[in-house]
Amino acid sequence: MLGGVAALAGVLVVGPRLGKYDDDGRPRAIPGHSLTHGALGVFILWFGWYGFNAGSTLAAVGQDIGTPVVTTTLAASAGAMGAMFTAWLVIGKPDVGFTINGVLAGLVGITAGTASIGFGLSIVTGLVAGVIMVGSVLILERIGIDDPVGAISVHGAAGLWGVIAVALFSSDATLIPQLIGATAIIAWAFGTSYLVFKVINVTVGLRVTRAEELVGLDISEHGSDAYPEFVFQHEVVDLRKDFGSSDERVPAKSV
Repeated sequence: MLGGVAALAGVLVVGPRLGKYDDDGRPRAIPGHSLTHGALGVFILWFGWYGFNAGSTLAAVGQDIGTPVVTTTLAASAGAMGAMFTAWLVIGKPDVGFTINGVLAGLVGITAGTASIGFGLSIVTGLVAGVIMVGSVLILERIGIDDPVGAISVHGAAGLWGVIAVALFSSDATLIPQLIGATAIIAWAFGTSYLVFKVINVTVGLRVTRAEELVGLDISEHGSDAYPEFVFQHEVVDLRKDFGSSDERVPAKSV
């Protein structure tokens, strides 16, 4: 949750990416370069989360590490289902990006209560986390907050739900102390992060120039393209626009 709140402070200072919103203020999708790599990253995170949850007792010998492993697995799976069906209902398609982010939302949601929430309720926790994540992404886009990787929704919104879920679904905590703790974390994380980002922005700058953003940081920072095939495709599209019809042959020398 703290990370998600810090991300909110960061995107507020940096502002939306170029082209994220049209002239009427409607959000446009800017997908990542590879859903396959995105899914791989999620599965790597999922695997690492077992060390994060089950290993956080710092004393594996004689400890119950089986329960956190099972609740983590159930919540992550339920998070994917909750996000997928919510996206299907809201946007009309079982979006893959929302689905894999739903896994992360489920993992985030169960982390606080991984050792104290039962197996059945861990499914509920993950399911709700996935639904909340999708709703948060859509709401943030509507109000003009551009969060490219969904960090605010996955970590912030789902993390807040996880803090509340501990109070609702286990006997280890009650609601009022959890809400007080969450409020303190949000206030501290947002206040300090926003201040740091502002200072950086005013001094050395936090965002690249418009030209650098348009050409891409691979070129401006490293002098080469990580995905040259994309550049070729974009050149062909631009040439076809210049020549009029998309069916018209493009001279080889122009490419």
